[in-house]
Amino acid sequence: MAITPITAQEIQQLRAATKGTDYKLHFNNAGASLPPDIVVETVVGYLQEEALQGGYETELNNKHRLEEVYTLIAQLVNAQKDEIAIVENASTAWWIAFSGVGFNKGDEVITCEYEYVTNLIGLLHAQKTYGITVKLVPNDDNGNFSPQLIEMQGFPSLFAFQVLQDEVTRKYFNIPDNFSAYLNGMNKASYLSLLHEIIVANHKPEEVILLELLPHQQKTRIDFYCTEEYLGIKTVCLTELIKEGNDLFYLLKGVKTRVKRIYNRIIFDDLQQQSKEIQEKGKILLEDLDVEWVPHPNWFYLLSKYTLPFLNHPSVPKTWFLNTLMNIPEDLENYVLKPLFSFSGQGVIIDVTKEDIQAIIDPKNWILQRKVKYAEVIKTPNVPAKAEIRVFYFWKEGAPRPIAAFNLGRLSKGKMIGVRYNKDNDWVGGTIVYFEK
Repeated sequence: MAITPITAQEIQQLRAATKGTDYKLHFNNAGASLPPDIVVETVVGYLQEEALQGGYETELNNKHRLEEVYTLIAQLVNAQKDEIAIVENASTAWWIAFSGVGFNKGDEVITCEYEYVTNLIGLLHAQKTYGITVKLVPNDDNGNFSPQLIEMQGFPSLFAFQVLQDEVTRKYFNIPDNFSAYLNGMNKASYLSLLHEIIVANHKPEEVILLELLPHQQKTRIDFYCTEEYLGIKTVCLTELIKEGNDLFYLLKGVKTRVKRIYNRIIFDDLQQQSKEIQEKGKILLEDLDVEWVPHPNWFYLLSKYTLPFLNHPSVPKTWFLNTLMNIPEDLENYVLKPLFSFSGQGVIIDVTKEDIQAIIDPKNWILQRKVKYAEVIKTPNVPAKAEIRVFYFWKEGAPRPIAAFNLGRLSKGKMIGVRYNKDNDWVGGTIVYFEK
């Protein structure tokens, strides 16, 4: 059902029908707003009738009007008449509804730090009576859950696998039709078309390769296979490249094939941990080659944690380059120390000390970031999980800015998001997020 915004004229009509607005701006409206004139007249008239006829008689005379209230409220909230209950205040209504929940020992109720006090009393009563656990999740200064930008990454993610993830999830779970994992009105066809346009461009698929280090040993290899399936390009290991002059080739079914465009999945941090032979082979990435890159390896440095200190926004945790830090904060328990160009959480120091900071020999390559307190709000069969949403942005050649296209959800019960921090946990890892259209 479409929602029509209220007009300025309608606002004036409503104010004209509420005499109290002539005298004050009344914001104390939590159950006690200024009553419209029609309400005042109806209540006063009812009381006058009671004074002349008696309470029971007046109720009987107005039975049809009282019953119609339930019908009108049901129409307003798109419900059935027998689904409406009218009580004296919101606290009573909440308690009646809450008391109707069949709690069992060990059940967990998640609420916020700014929960209404009478509701908290009810929660504590249920905790004592039924043995439930009450968990408070953090709020921002305004009492809301505040999304925070943890990182920016000019590097590919599971762009192809998430398409399969969506299909499989919809096959086995009842995902409403008005929810989608695609963003900006996209669907599978338009998303894959844009992905093909960006990665393959105007080349033949056999002229484009997905380049990685030892791809069939990578944890993300399922995405490589999905990329091959959806885009028709091949996955090639760095060690398999053949260089002739400024040109690159690879063997496609035994045939030497020219590489004109590279979908780069190599992380230099990973390259530096390989054998000397592989590192030596990796030097060709720094040469002037007659190939196109998508994205260029430099993007990993251009769009990364390096960007965060330049951003000033309530949703971006305060971040400093370590070499620009004038004073070490006294409350270091609220900060995290990160190397600028590491990947997958490597090298991050969560429980920071002054000694850790003083021991850094290249502070220009580190940042100190205010720690984000994750809200454990994702229910699992045992304890709740924390969540992180990775939004996929695609930037077409010549476009003024990137657009959000798809997403990847990540669940964690460890100190950080990532596999190495959740080895002993269950119901964690990669997932998908659905947004209401």
